[in-house]
Amino acid sequence: MGSKTVLVALAACALGFIGGFMFANSLNRSELASKSTSIEQPANSQPTNQQTAGNILSPEEIKSRIAAADQNPNDFSYQKSLGLSLYRYASLKQDASLIPETIRIMQRASEIDPADRDLQIGLGNAHFDAGYFNKDNPSFERAREFYNKALTRVPTDVDVRADLALTYFLQEPPDLKTAVAEFEKGLAINPKHERSLQFLTQTYVKQNEIVKASETLDRLKAANPSNSSIGELTGLITGGNPAIK
Repeated sequence: MGSKTVLVALAACALGFIGGFMFANSLNRSELASKSTSIEQPANSQPTNQQTAGNILSPEEIKSRIAAADQNPNDFSYQKSLGLSLYRYASLKQDASLIPETIRIMQRASEIDPADRDLQIGLGNAHFDAGYFNKDNPSFERAREFYNKALTRVPTDVDVRADLALTYFLQEPPDLKTAVAEFEKGLAINPKHERSLQFLTQTYVKQNEIVKASETLDRLKAANPSNSSIGELTGLITGGNPAIK
């Protein structure tokens, strides 16, 4: 899923676990984040004073956008644009309370055009975040449904493949074997995919496969010697960080 924002870094004490808002942000999941984060307005509306500098919207402004979508449920373009942009906005502004609304609006658009890949990815991302923050395995399962649909269309999308793998990595209890298999599928396409290498290394550590973890870390170092996770991954492998349980 392309270039995403950088709100969430890998936690210092538990590399790969989320230290802030929305796994979507730090994990470079989707090309959707490369687009504008402004929330879509109805075609006949005018900007209001409630929309402040830096694209910060008041709760009333957001409610008005959502109400406009509810009043025009068959307007596919508006449902899609609002759902995706509202999801990006929620991620950037660290507002998890908006995620259910983004899912509802994107789902309505997806029912109009189930083959729309942007919506498949957006819904996958939103359900992923719901799964993480609510510690809810069914949400991870829903995320997989949408990620798999997107991968059916573009099986070479390594970012989406990594997100799919992470749903197994993060579920309770984790399915590390399947996570490894999915990371490896992506790396077979792009051997230098840094996020896959980072989390595959951590997955091997969690499996106590230290030799494999070291080999994967070496691959990450070769792909990008400046990758910011190398030091912490090294600590995990050498036993300097007890974060992995």
